[in-house]
Amino acid sequence: MKQVLGRRVFGFAAAALLATVSLLPMQSASAETVLKMATDSGAKGTPAGDALDRWAALIENQTDIDVQIFYQNELGGQQEVFDLFVANDVNIMLNWPMTSYDQRIAVLYTPYMVLSWEEALAAYQPGGWINGMLDGIYADLGLKFFGAWPEGFNGIATKGAYATTVEDASKMKIRVPPIFPMAESVQALGYQTATIDWGEVFTAIQTGVVDGDGANVIFWDYEYFRDTLDYYNRTKQQFVTGILSMNLEAWEALSSEEQQVVQESATTVMTEGFANARALDQSYVEKAKAAGMTYIEPSDAEIAALAKAVRAKVWPMMEERVGAEIMEIIRANASQF
Repeated sequence: MKQVLGRRVFGFAAAALLATVSLLPMQSASAETVLKMATDSGAKGTPAGDALDRWAALIENQTDIDVQIFYQNELGGQQEVFDLFVANDVNIMLNWPMTSYDQRIAVLYTPYMVLSWEEALAAYQPGGWINGMLDGIYADLGLKFFGAWPEGFNGIATKGAYATTVEDASKMKIRVPPIFPMAESVQALGYQTATIDWGEVFTAIQTGVVDGDGANVIFWDYEYFRDTLDYYNRTKQQFVTGILSMNLEAWEALSSEEQQVVQESATTVMTEGFANARALDQSYVEKAKAAGMTYIEPSDAEIAALAKAVRAKVWPMMEERVGAEIMEIIRANASQF
């Protein structure tokens, strides 16, 4: 959901890097087997970067596979890295997937599917109802779906003022990523929106092009924008998760023993993620407060009112993109209020 911040790789440098990556050998069941693992969001030392390190170590400690890790921006932006993944130039990922290849991936970003941590963790954990939908969608893309890596509920982070009503929100312009239905969800909350690449968000907020960021859990707004943002309003329009997955061609090139290790290692990373996500998210709430950011937590009644309004506007759009069958599953399992 986030495009990466920091050094971008362009021109000849990018071409040289991608050429080098594509030449890495990919042989099954030998000491020369290489898996190229990447994330589109998260530098080394961030929670996402740590998850990659953990996954790679688990694989390497139990097999002869050499895992080459590429953190945020080392292979390009969010769409560029997803393109490489679908093409099997990147073999394994923790990412916030784009909808460019299949609009059904927008299921991940359906607003107000779940309203509490308990419901979210049950829905996204292995065997959960949301995971069940995603498995088939990923297979159609030629990808092996392992499961979700949860971050938490997102919100609206702003500079100078914040909104608790549609009228106040209408006076503010908020950055959203180029992923359906992110803009539509924030618009349904009353805000104007602008689609801006992640690497340009700091400057856009600082110069007043937008009044804030409207897609992320508090970690990202604290970590990258705490010097420009004053408020974080946890509107909970999406429960944000990364996805652990693998290109099917790369998966099928592994031996059955290697496949078992990769699968079990992914499960370990996900299990640890589910165990730690809520406390990690809350730790960044406290860090944001200590840094001077005002944290706003709407009441359950206020969230229910937002959810009702946003569902009424956005869910019909979702049905056009993902199909009636998927929306029937969502309506049957989504949180009640």
